[in-house]
This record gives sequence, C-alpha cells and structure tokens, in this order.
Amino acid sequence: MSRSGFFISFEGIDGSGKSTQTRLLKDQLERMGRDVILTREPGGSPGAEEIRALVLQGDPDRWSARTEILLFTAARRDHLERTIQPALEAGKVVICDRFADSTRMYQGLSRGDLREAVDQLHSLMIGVEPDLTVLIDMDPAQGLARALSRKTVEERFEDFGEDLQTRMRAGFLALADEFANRFIVIDGSREIDAVARDITAAVQQRLN
Repeated sequence: MSRSGFFISFEGIDGSGKSTQTRLLKDQLERMGRDVILTREPGGSPGAEEIRALVLQGDPDRWSARTEILLFTAARRDHLERTIQPALEAGKVVICDRFADSTRMYQGLSRGDLREAVDQLHSLMIGVEPDLTVLIDMDPAQGLARALSRKTVEERFEDFGEDLQTRMRAGFLALADEFANRFIVIDGSREIDAVARDITAAVQQRLN
C-alpha cells in the first residue's frame, strides 16, 4: 500500500483509556496544523460497523474464536479499503483505536493458540502495520472496573472477566517487545493530562 501519511494505532486492555487519548491526540495534532482522521476497530467504515454490532453485542460465547478471526479480518479489510488507505494516500495522519494487534491478542491468544492463523490471515488480506503503536498499559482490575462502569451494550470482551484482562495485558506487553520498532508503552494509571502529554511528545518525535 502506497502512503504519504502516518498511521498510528492505540492498543491496550479494556478500560485503559484508549478512546479518550485518541481524541485528545487528534485535537492536539490538529492544533499543530496536521490533517487527522480518527477511526476505530472493529468499525470505521459502514460495512465494518455492521460487523462490529455482530461481534460486540450479545452472548460472549455466540461465536467461536475462528469465526471471530474471520469476522474481524473482514471488517478490517473493508475499513482499510474505504477509510485508512485513502486517508494515508492523501497524506493525513490516521489515528485508529485498535488494529490488528487486538486480534492477535483477543482471538489469537485468549481463546486458543490461534496466533499463527491470525498472522496468516493478516498477511494475506491486510498486509499493513501501523507506523506507530501506542500501548496504554493499565492494571487489569482497574481497567475492568472502568470498562464495566460504562454500562454500554458493547460488553463483548469485558464479560470474560479479570482473568482475560490479565492475560491480555501480558500479551500486549509481549507484542511491544516483539515489535519494538513501532511500539511505545505509556503508563495509563496516571491522570489523563499526564498520559496525554507523554503520548503527544512521543508522537511528535516520530512525526518529526
């Protein structure tokens, strides 16, 4: 995929503050004169948003892990074609709340040893990694409490409980080591403004 823009993804366990920080970063970069697109996964395009409703609502056991991998990959492909790729080709900064690393964790690790299948599908159908991935690290109990306090219909993965959050935190930190060239790890347990300042400084350094 050709691109002149810059692709940033945000990762972390549920309740780590990703959505808040993506919005704050977008606002800050726009104040600096950047053209920014803020999007999310699953979702970010009309077709992908329809798949989001399928996978994040209802009984947590309604889909097998393999089915989820296919659904998330289909949503990501549509999102890539219709939102991410056009924005990058136009030279914009794309900020995405979750990308392929979440599938590597939630489907590839949490519900079976399916990481190889996730990576094979990603290579075949997506073939794109972010230029920078911001991992907001958070204590699993604190993150779960935050996530459940939202009381939304999209509690698909929060319903798996703290044990999943603990495994996901360890998995995300392992991914940060595996892809150290594109990951930065930010302590998300602090005040929102302190977290935002660290993220902005790190992103500015990469953009420059």
